[in-house]
Amino acid sequence: MLDRCPELRHTGVVKIRTSLDEAAGVPGAAPPVSDGHTRRAIVRLLLESGSITAVEIGDRLGLAPAGVRRHLDALIDAGDAESAPAAAWQQVGRGRPAKRFRLTAAGRAKLDHAYDDLAAAAMRQLREIGGEDAVRTFARQRIDTILSGVEAADGHDDAAVEAAAERVAGALTEAGYVASTTRVGGPIHGVQICQHHCPVAHVAEEFPELCEAEQQAMAEVLGTHVQRLATIVNGNCACTTHVPLTVPISKTTPTPTAPSPRRDTTSIKGASA
Repeated sequence: MLDRCPELRHTGVVKIRTSLDEAAGVPGAAPPVSDGHTRRAIVRLLLESGSITAVEIGDRLGLAPAGVRRHLDALIDAGDAESAPAAAWQQVGRGRPAKRFRLTAAGRAKLDHAYDDLAAAAMRQLREIGGEDAVRTFARQRIDTILSGVEAADGHDDAAVEAAAERVAGALTEAGYVASTTRVGGPIHGVQICQHHCPVAHVAEEFPELCEAEQQAMAEVLGTHVQRLATIVNGNCACTTHVPLTVPISKTTPTPTAPSPRRDTTSIKGASA
């Protein structure tokens, strides 16, 4: 998932003063110079991934397992991170599922949410002056501005919708939402847009119109119905929006494991003709 998350060029109100390139030892980049630098890099990985294993953190940052565990233990002790068992779809290979780590609500709250109090006060005043319609109009104009440069899906086929979802995730990342997309199978076949950070989460707790406007705007850009499965406001580790895709025919009409004798005979006769 991390590889599919567009590189952050502007993180809005999220200010994490570190570089993943430096932490990972990219040629030409300075190595980590302090525990604080390394820990901020780990926090950023937890933020961007939603959840990640200690091994993945070590691989990404070039850290020894003992070093990763030390930083994770410190974050857990501070209440900034927590561990959780891997979901079935996250299991790779055989054996005991690797424990995954993620930021807690308290950990995300320590990231800079600039002007939350001012923004909430301004929206209360807006609601008092213009009513609920004014709040909804503002919320919609805000997300429309964020997605203004996103090209809408040029069709209803899976490829077009998924490409548009990736463009939406890129625009959200530019606005500080640290968004990514991932394909999911099974009964909820589709692509999910995950926003691993919400720069307006504290305001959205009081004004859910912000979340509602986001969902509506995404649906219009993607040209299909979308469904919110989880939100940071409700205590989840990410805001997850499900975008349904067409289930392939092979999923609904399985091909027989062995052709019937009659079908084989017909095939041979056709070939002889």
